[in-house]
Amino acid sequence: MVSLQIRHRTVYRYARAVDLGPHRLMLRPRESRDLRLTRSDIVVSPPAVIDWAHDVFGNAVATATFAAPTAHLTIDATTDLVLDAVAWPIFAVAAAAIRYPFRYADEDWTDLGALARPQHPDPTGRMAKWARAFVRGESTDTLSLLKDLSGGISAWVFYQSRDDEGTQTPLETLDRGWGSCRDFAVLFAEAARHLGFGARIVSGYLHAPDRTTIGFADAGSTHAWAEIFVPGAGWITFDPTNRSVGGFNLIPVAVGRTILQVMPVAGSFVGLTGSFMDMSVTVSVTAV
Repeated sequence: MVSLQIRHRTVYRYARAVDLGPHRLMLRPRESRDLRLTRSDIVVSPPAVIDWAHDVFGNAVATATFAAPTAHLTIDATTDLVLDAVAWPIFAVAAAAIRYPFRYADEDWTDLGALARPQHPDPTGRMAKWARAFVRGESTDTLSLLKDLSGGISAWVFYQSRDDEGTQTPLETLDRGWGSCRDFAVLFAEAARHLGFGARIVSGYLHAPDRTTIGFADAGSTHAWAEIFVPGAGWITFDPTNRSVGGFNLIPVAVGRTILQVMPVAGSFVGLTGSFMDMSVTVSVTAV
C-alpha cells in the first residue's frame, strides 16, 4: 500500500486573446478496490464553470466552459490517493477460458461489442497474421498467450517518447519499429482484438519510485496501457511498454475503446491564424 500525490499541470499560451470552446478534462483517477481517492481538485485559470458527468465507460469527465477571451489557459489537477494493488497478482480465470481459443458467453460477447472488434483497417490481413504468430498450437494457455503478445511488442518495437499529438496506427508502429507508450497500447489492444479478445485502452499515470521504468520521466509521467477481458478474472492490466501484468504501479484515469476517448485534456479555441503559441504539460507522482 502506498499513498501518492499527483500534480498534473497543462498550460496553453496564445499570442493574443482567443475564445475558448468547452474543454473536456479527464483528470480524476478511477476508484476501485485497489485505488481510493482522498482528494481530487481541478483549478482552471481563467475561471471556468465546471460540470461533472460520467461517460459511457464510467469515467469521470469534467467539462470546463469559459465566459471571456483569454491569452492563456492553465489547468491544475491535484489528486491524493491510496494505491493498494499487488505486484504479482494471481488471476482466477474461469475454467472454460484457461485455454485459448475459448468462447465468450453470449452476454459477455454482447456487452463487449465494439471492444472486441478491430478498430483500424487491415486490408491485406497483416495485422491479423502478426497477431496469430503468437499463438502456439491449436490450444495454448490464455494468460501465457497474452503475456507473449505483450512482451513481443516491446521486442519488436523500440520505445521512443513523443511529445507531438496523435497516435500511430498499429501498422505504422510495426512498419516504423518505434513508438511511445500510447502506440504500444494501441498495437497491443488491436492485436488482441484480432485474436478475438475484448480490449480497452487505458490512460493514467505511472508511479516508478526506482526511476527505471520505461516511460517514466522526472518526478512522474502520464502513461497509456491496455486491459483485456478474461472470463473469471475480469479486466486484466497489461503494460506492453514495460512487459508487465497487473496495475501495482499504474493509476488509471480513463478507459475507452480508442485512445482518442481517453485524452486527459481536449478542447478548442477560436482566434486569428497564428494565435496558438505553445502548450506544456508537467506531471509529478510522489509518495506522501
